[in-house]
Amino acid sequence: MIVFSPKQKQIITAPYDVTLEVNEGTPRSSKTTAGVFRYADYIAGTRDENHLIVAYNQEQAFRLFMECDGFGLMHIFGDLAKIKHDENGDHLLVDTHNGQRKIYYKGGGKADSKKAITGMSLGSVAFCEIDLLHMDMIQECFRRTFAAKDRYHLADLNPPSPNHPVIKEVFEVQKTRWVHWTIDDNPIITGERKQEIHETLKKNPYLYKRDWLGQRVIPSGVIYSMFDMKDNIKQKLEGKKIEMYFSGDGGQSDATSVSCNIVTRHKGKQRQYDYKLNRVAHYYHSGSDTGQVKAMSTYAKEIKTFILWCQEKFDIVRSEVFIDPACKSLREELHLLGVVTSPANNNSKDIKGSSKGIEVGIERMQSAITNEQFLLLETEEYDHYNFIKEIGMYCRDDNGKPIDANNHALDEARYANNYYYRKYVL
Repeated sequence: MIVFSPKQKQIITAPYDVTLEVNEGTPRSSKTTAGVFRYADYIAGTRDENHLIVAYNQEQAFRLFMECDGFGLMHIFGDLAKIKHDENGDHLLVDTHNGQRKIYYKGGGKADSKKAITGMSLGSVAFCEIDLLHMDMIQECFRRTFAAKDRYHLADLNPPSPNHPVIKEVFEVQKTRWVHWTIDDNPIITGERKQEIHETLKKNPYLYKRDWLGQRVIPSGVIYSMFDMKDNIKQKLEGKKIEMYFSGDGGQSDATSVSCNIVTRHKGKQRQYDYKLNRVAHYYHSGSDTGQVKAMSTYAKEIKTFILWCQEKFDIVRSEVFIDPACKSLREELHLLGVVTSPANNNSKDIKGSSKGIEVGIERMQSAITNEQFLLLETEEYDHYNFIKEIGMYCRDDNGKPIDANNHALDEARYANNYYYRKYVL
């Protein structure tokens, strides 16, 4: 039997009397689970046939709402639901007492994501982590429901920065019911585990306010706060391709992260040529996040597939594969598959003025981001979802030291930038 918290019961049984319902609060507060059951209740009674779940990418949409750790829509509806595909895409086909209902699931993190729903008529949209979605996609979703009989929108998110555009351009525009969540609203987390989480988060004021109190806070402690979702993200590769190389960091319970990087040459302003570092694709898997721990040999096979895909996609052969020197087992497994690797420069020996070690690499990365020398390129596969999540959460503690968390993708991005800096900037 499923036990719901009072907050979850409040959400699931609320009247459908607003345009948008927003569940905002801390990670592990059970807001997504409540949203899934709320959405299932809506689907069971709606008169509209087509509906949409949208997350940063399609995989996230499926994992968060269809699967949801065994509590997703496909489990709630059980034998009444089947995964299908038609001209509009993948969807869950549900038999209800009102007839069949199609729940499509799609990615919405890219500028052209809205093309996937252009022309569709929808009864409702559920936005997963709405602050990570492209604003064009969000607005198109609202337009697609204009003709609905039972128009409904549901969104969830962790607390964004107070100046995030989703607040003024979406929440304050719609007739919105906003509900705040904290970890105390999760009925399955024990007091002992809450205390453990509290002790970890209280070491950093930003994380404590955001992930314990569920407050919107200006990310002053975020190390790469200068990263801009418009200026540092491009839709296509520009300039002349000079070199492709890969950078990686690995672990079994921790995340394994490998990026594909392409250096491009451009007409210079101060000198004949300028160079940019384009992070064009990203392989990422976390054993702790997914509950699926893979062998290093499996990671190596998947990484080799990723490398070959990138070379074919961008029509250029790699020059190097840099892996963190500490990841000896991953390097050995890659060597067995014929992928030659080199130890990445992890800044362990770097000194620049008063900065030492990792701080040297961080300063280089901050400079590359600020100068728009470091760019993300949108691709249809191997996207940057996990990189973007990390870059908004990688922080310093009260003593100004980088906290060793939310940094798996960012560490290997730093390694990639170290190589770029020494070869193309110095």
